[in-house]
Amino acid sequence: MPELPEVETICRGLRPLVSGRRLFRVEVRERRLRSRVAPGIPSRLQGKAVLGVERRGKYILFLLEGETVWLFHLGMSGKLIHVAGGRPREKHDHIIVSLDNGHELRYHDPRRFGLSLVVSRAGLEGLAQIRNLGLEPFDPRFNGDYLYAASRASRRRIRDLLIDQRIVAGLGNIYANEILFNAGVRPTARAWRLGRARVERIAEMIPEVLQAAIRWCGTSFSDYRDAEDGFGEFQNHLAVYDREGGKCRVCGATIKRVAVGNRSAFYCPSCQR
Repeated sequence: MPELPEVETICRGLRPLVSGRRLFRVEVRERRLRSRVAPGIPSRLQGKAVLGVERRGKYILFLLEGETVWLFHLGMSGKLIHVAGGRPREKHDHIIVSLDNGHELRYHDPRRFGLSLVVSRAGLEGLAQIRNLGLEPFDPRFNGDYLYAASRASRRRIRDLLIDQRIVAGLGNIYANEILFNAGVRPTARAWRLGRARVERIAEMIPEVLQAAIRWCGTSFSDYRDAEDGFGEFQNHLAVYDREGGKCRVCGATIKRVAVGNRSAFYCPSCQR
């Protein structure tokens, strides 16, 4: 599933391509996504100009004329790309938007776990998908004190705390593993047992690792593509995630994998304690 760096990369890529453009035609070819796409969406969108493209957590937000917001979540396999209008359509192109300059936005999603909703600007923060999100990692209020307070209230493992969207908006399993490696903390450590200094180190590493991933345009293992259908490159710089049996780039120890909940966690047994 695309995480914060991938979604941020897409937003940054789309922003100069669609801002100021008008949605000439909206075609929904498949409504059966995670939640069924409402029949009235095309009529609510067609003719509106795009004022901006923003991100909240893992959600892409198109800010449109008339105080309208078009929200996307890419699910497990979705991609939202800007292409030439003459590009052949593919089987899983479920939503196609013709822009007033002849280009198109296409939402492509083989597994159909994505989400597409239209809401008023005033109603955005009350939307079920948005209202319970925690702080953004780049919010000035996100710091060691914030994360330490959250850790004191949790009996979970630290990896699970980090990927809780009510605590850190946009953070997922790939980057939680990388952050914990950089902080020197094992993913299986109980959050409430970690001292303040270790939690503050984790909080410090969160924006640092995410910014590095954004610079490399995110991580492409399978489905993720950027706004122009290109691959990310951060998979070439991962320290531990999906590297079970490989050598630690710092100390040479063998990277281990452990099941935490229903997801795998990866760590260096020497660098992480």
